[in-house]
Amino acid sequence: MKIQQNISLKNYNTFGIEVFAKRFVSINAVYNLQQLLQIEKDLFLISGGSNMLLTKDIEKLVVHIDVKGISIDNENKDDVFLTVNAGENWHDFVLWCVANNYGGIENLSLIPGNVGTCPIQNIGAYGVEVKDTITKVEAIAIKTGKLVTFSNKECQFGYRNSIFKNEEKGKYIITSVSFKLTKRNHNLNTSYGAIESELSSKNSKNPTLKDISNAVIAIRKSKLPDPKEIGNSGSFFKNPVITKSLFLEIQKEYPNIPSYPVSATAIKVPAGWLIEQAGFKGKRFGNYGVHEKQALVLVNYGNATGTEIYQLAKKIQATILDQFNITLEIEVNVIC
Repeated sequence: MKIQQNISLKNYNTFGIEVFAKRFVSINAVYNLQQLLQIEKDLFLISGGSNMLLTKDIEKLVVHIDVKGISIDNENKDDVFLTVNAGENWHDFVLWCVANNYGGIENLSLIPGNVGTCPIQNIGAYGVEVKDTITKVEAIAIKTGKLVTFSNKECQFGYRNSIFKNEEKGKYIITSVSFKLTKRNHNLNTSYGAIESELSSKNSKNPTLKDISNAVIAIRKSKLPDPKEIGNSGSFFKNPVITKSLFLEIQKEYPNIPSYPVSATAIKVPAGWLIEQAGFKGKRFGNYGVHEKQALVLVNYGNATGTEIYQLAKKIQATILDQFNITLEIEVNVIC
């Protein structure tokens, strides 16, 4: 456990923003993390770096969580119970599950980041949320250095939300996540988005977990930029949930507005559609802009600053509020 000085974080965040850590340490064992907490508690945590926008150098000790490992805790003829350490790459874990015929997270293929961050914002895609497979989350309490276990219920999962983003934000470091996945009689979800048409194009009438995973990967690759090629953090904004009355008012001017009913009085609308209608899709401002294929994604074409991207996000928010009377909420964690 060696603390390094003045380390660039460009390769530790998927936006590829060049900022520096005054001090930096990579942790590959829970015990080492507990040791570190005995001498220092004011930390800045980085895992996969996929859900953050850095706008300045970090003065706190930057701790890279790199604890790896997957274990099978229990299994029966129908289900398998796994515990996965926080530093495992999420997509690699999904592919490992698909290869072993463990069902439940195949729709979450190609989401960037590591396993330890998946509960924080309850990652979701194509009709599936990770909360539906998580059984518990293990974390270290920063104040005491002790391991604490959160049940699924105690995580207080919501849409792109959890207790780790609210009441307990900054109080715990997630070390592992446990899952319950199916071994047979999989509950396949193929009706959301373009999955059905993608499967149909491959003539896949009785899709396997791998078929669904491949379909999701193909769809995401067709719409989303690879962070290794163009800096980004995936979806920058949450899809807003608005009142039915506001939706009907907007629908008068925009009859083709897509929608997903949430309740009798609430409707979810795609943030990407709103941003596209406001004219931002594909707009480039020097080294940064809005992706040409997916308006939800803000991108760093090279050497953009985090502040420039954040200012663009605020401009988009102001425009959507003025044009649609809808407040867009930022999904990415902006470090100002």
